Amino acid sequence: LTLGGVLVEKGGERAFAVGADINEINALRKHLDQVKGGGLVQRVAPARLLSLILSDVIGNPLDVIASGTTVADSSTYQQAYEVLEKYGLVRDVPESILRVLQGGMKGELPETLKAGDPILTKCHNLLVGSNVGAVEAALHKAEAEGFRSMLLTTYLQGEASQVGVVMGSILQEMAKNWHPLERPACLVAGGETTVTLRGEGRGGRNQELALGAVPLVYGLPDVLLVTLASDGEDGPTDAAGAVVTGNTLHRARSLGLDYRQHLHENDSYAFFDALGDLIRIGATGTNVNDLTFLFTLPSAK
Repeated sequence: LTLGGVLVEKGGERAFAVGADINEINALRKHLDQVKGGGLVQRVAPARLLSLILSDVIGNPLDVIASGTTVADSSTYQQAYEVLEKYGLVRDVPESILRVLQGGMKGELPETLKAGDPILTKCHNLLVGSNVGAVEAALHKAEAEGFRSMLLTTYLQGEASQVGVVMGSILQEMAKNWHPLERPACLVAGGETTVTLRGEGRGGRNQELALGAVPLVYGLPDVLLVTLASDGEDGPTDAAGAVVTGNTLHRARSLGLDYRQHLHENDSYAFFDALGDLIRIGATGTNVNDLTFLFTLPSAK
């Protein structure tokens, strides 16, 4: 039900590559696909519709999850086009995408389903799972394993490598000053970062986050940073994420690996693969965003 076959993913892939967030990506998708942006409701009307929703979007906005197939859409053709302008993609996307967006802005194509449409009264949306639930389960498990545990945030976002720097600095605080929790401790963060592609390497946002943390974690005793995609697939790789310890940088140097070069090339996969520190769990079939764990393990004060 896409307009022009692969229009949606071509537009989305290009926007992802330059660091657009999921709200911006889905504004494009909703205006290039006939079931997104409330389109599914329109196509099953006048039948009643129950939608069970599993959220992979920070904050669980129903009109963004899966591009809002069963809810009203607050975005417009104009806003979708502005995403292309913002990231300098107007000249890069296929002409067919521009024709659809420009036609919509001129009123030649109908807008997506909007709030107040009477057909929405026959649709009930129920959120059945989200990142919050995954984080809560992780906290309970950490406590059961003997860790003092605390939620850091379920709104983790930003450029992955820079978020990695922040996560590494928090782990420094935990390791050196025992704040905000004494050892053994586990801080859990959920959300979804983005990667602005500059190089030709392979990786994903979790692997790039982990790589950004490597120099900050260097030398810290008995610590562990674990970051992964809940669906088991981080970017276009077979890894869910990666693990970083205080010894990661030393081991990398012994193998002739330069973390800065790998960051520059967006080549986090090769870096952690060489170390044997990729997390490979296979596809889980469930996507509720990403999880990052900061561990301080038991040690002498």
